[in-house]
Amino acid sequence: MGYPITKKENLSAIDFFMEVEAPHVARSWKPGQFVVLILDEKGERVPMSVYYAENGKVGMFIRRHGKTTLKLWYEFDVGDELLSVTGPLGRPIKVKHYGNVVFVSDAVCAQAESYATLKAMKEAGNYTIAIQSFENKANVYPERYLAKPVADEHYLTTEDGSVGIKGHYLDVLKELIEKDRVDIVFGGGKLGSLKKLAELTRPYGIPTIVTVRQIMVDGTGMCGSCRVLYGGEIKFACRDGPMLDAHKIDWDDAIKRNARFTEQEKLAKERYIEELKARGVI
Repeated sequence: MGYPITKKENLSAIDFFMEVEAPHVARSWKPGQFVVLILDEKGERVPMSVYYAENGKVGMFIRRHGKTTLKLWYEFDVGDELLSVTGPLGRPIKVKHYGNVVFVSDAVCAQAESYATLKAMKEAGNYTIAIQSFENKANVYPERYLAKPVADEHYLTTEDGSVGIKGHYLDVLKELIEKDRVDIVFGGGKLGSLKKLAELTRPYGIPTIVTVRQIMVDGTGMCGSCRVLYGGEIKFACRDGPMLDAHKIDWDDAIKRNARFTEQEKLAKERYIEELKARGVI
C-alpha cells in the first residue's frame, strides 16, 4: 500500500504544492524536520521540507528542478500513490519564547519552512516576522500559500521589483537589525544567500539558525553524503540538522559539496525531458 496524493496545485512558474496522506508523519512531525519521498520502485530518495503536517496529511512545496520532481509533476496526480514517505527525519528546532523571531527565505523548501516555523513560534508567544524573497512576479506564490497568516509582519521582495519590495531578504533584514528589532533569525534557501546572512548577523551576535541544504542519500546519517564542516567538527545535515547554527558552518565547503553532481543532474533532467517530448507529454 502506498501513500495517496490528496492535493496538487501549481504555485508559480517553477514550484508546485502537493499534499500526501501520511498519518505516521503527521502524528509526530515537528518544525525543522523533513521527509524523504520515493516515487516508485526505481525512484531515488528525495528529501522534502514540510509546509504542514496535520490531520494525517503532509503538505510540501516542490520545485520542478530535476528528473524526479519533474516526474512527480508530469506523471503523478491526485489519487496516485507514492511508494514511500519516510519521516519525520532530522532534529526539530527549539520552539520557545525568543521575542522577535524572523524567518528569511528565498527558495522553495524555505518558503515551506517559513510558514511551519513561524506558526509554531507565534503559538509560543513570539512576535513573528516573515521576509519571503522571489526572483520575479512569475515565481511568486498565491497569497494563501505565503506565510502571511502566521506573521505579525510580512515582507515580500522580488529581485526585479515586479512585486513587493525590490531587492532581497538581506536588504530588509539589515534595516530591521539596525532598528534593533531582531532577537533571533531562522532561515533557509539558497546557500550563497545563507552565507551572506551569517556574515550579516554575526557582528551583531544575533542567533541565526538555518537549513543547510546538502545532497542526501539515505537521510539517516549512514551514507555520509550530507556531511558539513561545523565549528571544527563534522556534522550530518540529515541527522544533526538540517537546521544548524549558521555562524558555525563552513559555507564555502557546503556550497562546493552541494554542487558536486551538477553535471549528472543536468544530464538526467535533459534525458527525461527528451523522453517526455517523445511520449507527447510535453
